[in-house]
Amino acid sequence: LISVLRRNLLVHILKQKETESVSPLPLSSGQFAVVRRCRHRSTGVEYAAKFIKKRRSKSSRRGVSREDIEREVSILKEIQHPNIITLHEVFENKAEVILILELVAGGELFDFLAEKESLSEEEATQFLKQILDGVFYLHSKQIAHFDLKPENIMLLNRSVPHPRIKIIDFGLAHKIDFSNDFKNIFGTPEFVAPEVVNYEPLGLEADMWSVGVITYILLSGASPFLGDNKQETLANVSAVDYTFDEEFFSNTSILAKDFIARLLIKDPKKRMTIQDSLQHPWIKPKDTQQALSRKESAVNMEKFKKFAARRKWKQSVRLISLCNRLSRSFLSRSNISVARSDDTLVSYQSPVLLRMQNSF
Repeated sequence: LISVLRRNLLVHILKQKETESVSPLPLSSGQFAVVRRCRHRSTGVEYAAKFIKKRRSKSSRRGVSREDIEREVSILKEIQHPNIITLHEVFENKAEVILILELVAGGELFDFLAEKESLSEEEATQFLKQILDGVFYLHSKQIAHFDLKPENIMLLNRSVPHPRIKIIDFGLAHKIDFSNDFKNIFGTPEFVAPEVVNYEPLGLEADMWSVGVITYILLSGASPFLGDNKQETLANVSAVDYTFDEEFFSNTSILAKDFIARLLIKDPKKRMTIQDSLQHPWIKPKDTQQALSRKESAVNMEKFKKFAARRKWKQSVRLISLCNRLSRSFLSRSNISVARSDDTLVSYQSPVLLRMQNSF
């Protein structure tokens, strides 16, 4: 959904004087993107505004290319699923493209689970099933996320009895064309598949590897391939060098280990597909014994809490650094002009949102 406004029209959601709820503190941040909370001026509905810094020239390494931004917007426009973040609007100014997204305010799934005193595998699979449902939807549309990791698995609202999972951040997502090989080296080293590390053709299978890593961490509080540095981590991934250490997996069921083992396979073609994973007996027990196995087995909460605390500390350090870097430039911003573009990212049809675009 794209709004390309006329030159010099003020983007009201970005004006501190006119929008009381645009927060100077980011909800999250990446190398070239910052997400802040904002509020629709007339309705009061809150959204998340993702500010993506545009690359000024093809030779520049700073910012995101227009092609990559268009790809992310195109994919977000195509998807509509309860477990995936929703795109509402897009604005553009001279320096940035701003995506107005559904506000996912419940925090990260891992942070929510780390607050629990205990967690059975049965409870864990209820959350994992939602992740799998979202991935199933993406894969049914031939879309690979390519950046599934704990930071991108969020809760819409943590205060309800059964929180809903939301998969976020489609900056690396691609529509897979099975007639053409696609290769790239991207993602987070801990969670990327061996085919990414080895610069081999990529497909939907890469997401399934990431699901395996996420599940491993969720059950044990240990990261299967994490080394002392990036190079060591990538080497561990390429070699598929991991074990089910008894220190971390003493209360883990055989079914859970089997689920992980069928995902952490080097050959993408031998890896479980999303359809296979949804039918796996750990996710969908075939009999009472399998269901009982999940209920009696538990997540290693002692180790998981320590893992979550370490992650949170690292994120806090990064966030403080980002706030210090951006606060002056944000507070000094008054008016932002929107650059007119003839090559619109996506066509805009909704009459309801057409009315909304003039209300921000």
